[in-house]
Amino acid sequence: MSPCEFTSCTAGHHRTHPVPSLEQSLAVMAGVTLCEPMELYNLLNQATRVSRLAEPNYLCLLDARTKREYNESHLVTAIRAKTASDLFGWNPLGKYLVPPSINLECVRYCVVYDGKTDSVEAAFDMDYDLYDVDKDLKPYDTGVDISELRRKPSSEDNAKEGSAARCARIMQRLTRFPVLVLRGGYQRFTRSYHFLRTQKIFWMPRELEAFKTYPVEILPAKLYMGNYRQACDSQIQKDLKIKAHINVSEEDGTFFLKEGDQLLHISVPDSPEADLRDHGCFSLLPLLDSHIHKEAVLVFSTLGISRSCTAVLAYLIHSCRLYLKNAWSYAQKCKMNMRPNRGFVRQLSEWEQRIYFTAITDISEPKY
Repeated sequence: MSPCEFTSCTAGHHRTHPVPSLEQSLAVMAGVTLCEPMELYNLLNQATRVSRLAEPNYLCLLDARTKREYNESHLVTAIRAKTASDLFGWNPLGKYLVPPSINLECVRYCVVYDGKTDSVEAAFDMDYDLYDVDKDLKPYDTGVDISELRRKPSSEDNAKEGSAARCARIMQRLTRFPVLVLRGGYQRFTRSYHFLRTQKIFWMPRELEAFKTYPVEILPAKLYMGNYRQACDSQIQKDLKIKAHINVSEEDGTFFLKEGDQLLHISVPDSPEADLRDHGCFSLLPLLDSHIHKEAVLVFSTLGISRSCTAVLAYLIHSCRLYLKNAWSYAQKCKMNMRPNRGFVRQLSEWEQRIYFTAITDISEPKY
């Protein structure tokens, strides 16, 4: 279940899933698949005590565009995927090279992007490999000798569409997990997350540890989940266009600089004994619904891993018509270290039973 499936929150829990296309099936088998912009945004904003970008084997973000495009601007922490033509001045197809500084075998997430690729079809272009297999091969449609093509300088134009998929094809030979190709590439991603682009090339470990993480995105441009520090950051509110806060921590404060922006504070202790019904947590759901249809909302608690997650899970069960187990899987993909306390999990199970008239999720399973 991917984040893009929740762009509409009205689908019922009995929804049917579309049959995957041949392209999608091949991509899964080949170790190359598409990644939605929201997925990459959430990968970049995972944090435990510090940003997870500081972990050397967490995320490898590769820019498959030209050197000129990369130098103008690229996504934070991205390194440029070089081609043979960058080093030797040949290779007409721009064969991508594995970055020597990255051990792809140990990397959990490898994401590749170019300018605007919207497909992984180019990852299965057989001609892409033939140039390396047979140095004497002549293109059947032109008869031009490959050695002549190799001597031609690389183009200064923008990277061709499909570059990310071709780069992913090379990288997936060394990875244990599927290589992700960013749908819509740099152009689409930066339309929504312009604040995550940069010209910075080198990142020191301390800079990555201090990297400012944003609240994770639950529903695209509508619902975010974060912590108290993020709620106090006015630049984050501006970048994400957040106009309403739901504070489910015991801390109070002033978070907005403009009048008219709305704050709902429900003081809840992070304790297994805390009764969410007594604190009115479930009664906030219709109010949250009304805000989400008009503006972006941030739900937050002190650390953003227990109370805020519980409120968001309750919302997904109530308004998106998900069973607790499905809401849990979805929210955990957005916020990997979410951990509602045991008392809250039990109350979420009761909430599921109240809505669906039966207990569906077995909360005795270890993951809960």
